[in-house]
Amino acid sequence: MGCQFSKLKPCCWNSQFKAAVLEAPDIDNEEKSDVDYLHRFCEFTFEQLKNATSGFAVEYIVSEHGEKAPNVVYKGKLENQRRIAVKRFNRMAWPDARQFLEEARLVGQLRNRRLVNLLGCCCEGDERLLVAEYMPNETLAKHLFHWETQPMKWAMRLRVVLHLAQALEYCTSKGRALYHDLNAYRILFDEDGNPRISTFGLMKNSRDGKSYSTNLAFTPPEYLRTGRVTPESVIYSFGTLLLDLLSGKHIPPSHALDLIRDRNLQMLTDSCLEGQLSDDATELVRLASRCLQSEPRERPNPKSLVASLTPLQKETELSFQMWTDQMQETLDSKEKGDSAFKQKDFRTTIECYSQFIDVGTMVSPTIFARRGLSYLMNDMPQEALNDAMQAQVISPIWHIASYLQAAALSALGMDNEAQAALKEGTMLEAKRNAAAAKK
Repeated sequence: MGCQFSKLKPCCWNSQFKAAVLEAPDIDNEEKSDVDYLHRFCEFTFEQLKNATSGFAVEYIVSEHGEKAPNVVYKGKLENQRRIAVKRFNRMAWPDARQFLEEARLVGQLRNRRLVNLLGCCCEGDERLLVAEYMPNETLAKHLFHWETQPMKWAMRLRVVLHLAQALEYCTSKGRALYHDLNAYRILFDEDGNPRISTFGLMKNSRDGKSYSTNLAFTPPEYLRTGRVTPESVIYSFGTLLLDLLSGKHIPPSHALDLIRDRNLQMLTDSCLEGQLSDDATELVRLASRCLQSEPRERPNPKSLVASLTPLQKETELSFQMWTDQMQETLDSKEKGDSAFKQKDFRTTIECYSQFIDVGTMVSPTIFARRGLSYLMNDMPQEALNDAMQAQVISPIWHIASYLQAAALSALGMDNEAQAALKEGTMLEAKRNAAAAKK
């Protein structure tokens, strides 16, 4: 591992380290206290990341992008129990190892409390992977577009846009003004409920990859002409995010600008925010229209965005705290369920996981599988079957879901169906093992 990288960057490697440490990141004094818990950017082995993600198991997938050969993001846990997010690029991406490592190293030097900081990378053979902090509280897209219990409070939306502007200002000050495909899926919430921007977007999906994967209706007009992203293009994307936060929907900029010109702001603002909006909304509309100007030079820069958004953060702490408290209660119920499952306290497992699922957050297939097994242990096979089927809906190729269905069907006396589910699970497991053996 160390020797491989030393061909690209001369230095002395100590064999006792499992990850090769690069130079210290550039951290301003006023920021250091917020991020000094982070280790220096390092190079991981492929085996380390494979173990951290249980062999890149499908149930560890957080998100995936692309059509024929997706770049997939997995959650994982290192040997020291640190939780991480691992982005695995497709094999056609970044053919030049030197270029990938140098680009990752430069992004890895950034350290800021507004970023999902990059912790390291891996470059072995055809493999290209990035490792970042793990954010446990979902994406802005999830909370904004797919909520099921209560919409995001206006105070929190204001907090998001300020944090985002501050992140862009920091990156610009460090010479990383280009951000690729800025959208609501790139904003994640940390363990305290604070919004951060993913550093994965500071690198393209590949050396020659496209900078935007979203619908063309949301793409900066100059990118459509030249195929190149500029700092002003990032501001345009920031404007589309302002529209998202105002409306609670993904409205095409051209349509939104028509509504603004017609002063039809009622159609532009989220109906769920009735009674919460103030003059702040008018200011956000004004900022959005400036960011979406067709001429790039007429758009504001990150520093002016921060200056405009900072005064809007009035009396938001209570609303923010209430929102994060509710999120923390949801996480607590999941953690209690995890603990109860490990202790084989299946009744408590059912109760805690049910609380977590009922909140409407995005649930992994593992949670449904664990609750399903707990139902089986409490002689509730129909409920177990329902959870097994739900796990399969989320992860169609996960063999455990099929095995759990087989057990539930057998308990219900449906032997033929149980045999079919068992056969399917065996086939899926064989495929998974075969794929793992090729890696």
